[in-house]
Amino acid sequence: MPVVGVDIGTQSLKAVILDEHLAVLGEAGVPYQPSYPRPGWAEQDPALWEAAIGPAVVEALHAAGLNPTAVTGLGIAGQLDGCIATDAAGRAHAPALIWMDRRASAEIADVPARLVRERTGVVLDPSHMAAKIRWLQRHEPKARGAVRFHQPVSYMVARLTGEHVFDHGLASTTMVYDLGTGTWDPELLDRFGIDPATLPRIADASAPAGRLHEAGARLVGLPAGIAVAVGTGDDFANPLGAGLVAPGRLACTLGTAEVVGALHPRPLIDAAALVETHAYVGGQYFIENPGWLSGGAVTWATATLGLGDPQGFDAVAAEAPPGCDGVTFLPALSGAMAPEWIAAARGCWYGLTPAHGRAHLARALLEGCAFAMRDVADRLSAMGLGLDAILLLGGGARSRLWSQMRADLLGLPVLVPRHVDASAIGAAVLASVAAGIHRDVVGAARAAGVMATSLDPDPARRPAYDAAYDRYRRLFASLGPMFRDAP
Repeated sequence: MPVVGVDIGTQSLKAVILDEHLAVLGEAGVPYQPSYPRPGWAEQDPALWEAAIGPAVVEALHAAGLNPTAVTGLGIAGQLDGCIATDAAGRAHAPALIWMDRRASAEIADVPARLVRERTGVVLDPSHMAAKIRWLQRHEPKARGAVRFHQPVSYMVARLTGEHVFDHGLASTTMVYDLGTGTWDPELLDRFGIDPATLPRIADASAPAGRLHEAGARLVGLPAGIAVAVGTGDDFANPLGAGLVAPGRLACTLGTAEVVGALHPRPLIDAAALVETHAYVGGQYFIENPGWLSGGAVTWATATLGLGDPQGFDAVAAEAPPGCDGVTFLPALSGAMAPEWIAAARGCWYGLTPAHGRAHLARALLEGCAFAMRDVADRLSAMGLGLDAILLLGGGARSRLWSQMRADLLGLPVLVPRHVDASAIGAAVLASVAAGIHRDVVGAARAAGVMATSLDPDPARRPAYDAAYDRYRRLFASLGPMFRDAP
């Protein structure tokens, strides 16, 4: 009884086929790219996802040696914080404003940050969906008559089933979801000018959203009538697909963005507003920083420095010593998310002399992203979340250099699962429950999450990293006034 999991990423759509024991039978992906019309803007045409899902699923089935008729369920996961305005037929009025788009700064100016944080557990920020809905209603004529607003996951579920539904995880990223009641918050909806009828209903991630209808079947290449799970965002699907269902591990996903968080049984709220609190499956809460451009920064720097591919980037970065002989990188290419959220912040290298070369630039970028991870880990520890290991996920987890760097920086062992791109696996876990193959998400996730490697920290490197981390924090503090004064 195989199931299909799909991850709608920023740079590709991935599909995976799992058997009834949740072992991977086949996987495939189709690449695409976002567009950046202006500084601070980031968009993606939903037609890219629709064009990619069929070929990715067909190729994954071919790799598994399966006929589409064998599939019993489908789950969707994907990028969070996107916003798509749709018409009555579910078609997009305009490109999606994706997670790294922060054009909606003016749309949050009159909203109390403390109210949002205490009620919803999230940081008032233009990247979140409520701000983007307000921007679209104010500035995008095509979106003013929108019948509904979706995130990428719910958009694709609607295109496949005709049902409009969020899971609690997706809803908890919007800035208008009440963590206490698990429903839309009337006061916050009013402040953002959002009609609740334009938002999807809320249900559990593993519940059946509906059945794959005929048009959806043609789009995805699977039999009509199979169960389609409600699905969830990739911040949650990645650790779920790696088996994270209990507190103790720091989950760090090195994808286009770097997402860092840990589980807690209660919805703790961060008074410092560095981490957010989101609903997670199994009654847990994922307390996380939703991330900065990390793997995306590596992609950018690989092209900018002429290093060919990520493997070439790694090889060059390894030529520089820990601390990069004083070169420091701030990972704020799409705004800062750590050690503070500052949308107008920008990335930079600092400390350059003629003695430095590409190796120092490359390693400093890897270190800067790891330093931001430490910002989040230190805050989680201060909030009382005990951390005993780092669960490293995403494409960046394939870099032994980057993985070891993180173990050394925090003094914790790094665990890497057999399949580091686990978001699609998490989606398939949800599908297995929606289709009735597995009874609950916790048991299914434990079956799917298999670790492959473990790296222990090297204490000898810790002093160099501590000194470099201190430079990073002082550099950010020095540039803070410039960031805050930026238009």
